[in-house]
Amino acid sequence: MVTAVAILKGDAGVSGVVMLTQENESSAIKIQAEIEGLAAGKHGFHIHEFGDTTNGCTSAGPHFNPHGHSHGAPSDTKRHLGDLGNVVAPGSGATIVDITDSQATLFGPYSVIGRTIVVHADEDDLGKGGHELSATTGNAGGRMACGVIGITQEGKEFFGSR
Repeated sequence: MVTAVAILKGDAGVSGVVMLTQENESSAIKIQAEIEGLAAGKHGFHIHEFGDTTNGCTSAGPHFNPHGHSHGAPSDTKRHLGDLGNVVAPGSGATIVDITDSQATLFGPYSVIGRTIVVHADEDDLGKGGHELSATTGNAGGRMACGVIGITQEGKEFFGSR
């Protein structure tokens, strides 16, 4: 079992905690988060290539895409490894995220540990929007908050009993 965490921080009052867990190399990754400060609606949620926030979320670079695929939905066979789709903010209170993904991993050469997770201002069109940015970013807009993914203690609780 590998457990990782990213502490999200942003300039617009958006913040949160993201926990990533994976039993073994062949199991799906579980991504759970609580994010505060998002406007109501859908927001793109991606893992970006670099674990660098020296210039805010911009330093994280593009989506993590080691296989050179076009941007897509989490259910697409060919997509960026960092394409996690959208989170849906209620507009008041925390945005609760609970994703299971079969392509991102905490193991091996394509591990997301040391990379940055980003929540975007707008909805991710999942590569199907017809906009010039659809194939690269899902046209998800600016970067509201981000955090570098790091290893944490196995079994550490961040969200209480939920």
